[in-house]
Amino acid sequence: MTDTPQNKTIQAELQAAQERSMLFARPGFLIRRLHQIHSGLFTEETKAFNITPVQYSLLTALAEHGEMDQNTLAMEIGLERTTVAEVLPRLESREFIERNQSAQDRRVKLVKLSRKGKAMVRRMEEAAQRAHDRTIEHLPAAERQLFMLQLIRLVEANNHKSVAPLRLR
Repeated sequence: MTDTPQNKTIQAELQAAQERSMLFARPGFLIRRLHQIHSGLFTEETKAFNITPVQYSLLTALAEHGEMDQNTLAMEIGLERTTVAEVLPRLESREFIERNQSAQDRRVKLVKLSRKGKAMVRRMEEAAQRAHDRTIEHLPAAERQLFMLQLIRLVEANNHKSVAPLRLR
């Protein structure tokens, strides 16, 4: 990092933060902590719907891509297949999704949003967006897009190392 005035300010702010807590020198800790914070904000904003962040991710993936098999759905959101298999029955019991066996392969379960599921996704959009906005609202507006881009770069660069890789296009 070159010694520009902006970089010196960043270095000083980073050093001061790391003096407050040694944990602030650990990207993994900060990522996990931010995830906890976001989950709390999501729950706060969406409590009326009684939908978890994982359930919302599944519903929105189905809304975007349409019917798909459970394995593909897992890859669409970077979740382990077993977790998807545990969450889908809850969504099905609330009539947000429909699951059927594939006509081509009886071992494959196809999943699609029901009308009720589509309506739920639409009703939740604003609340979920508020949670996303609140997660990064303390960054200066000019830095929010850069922060998002940096997160995307890290996810894409390390995606192949995940136990449940995200399908990248």
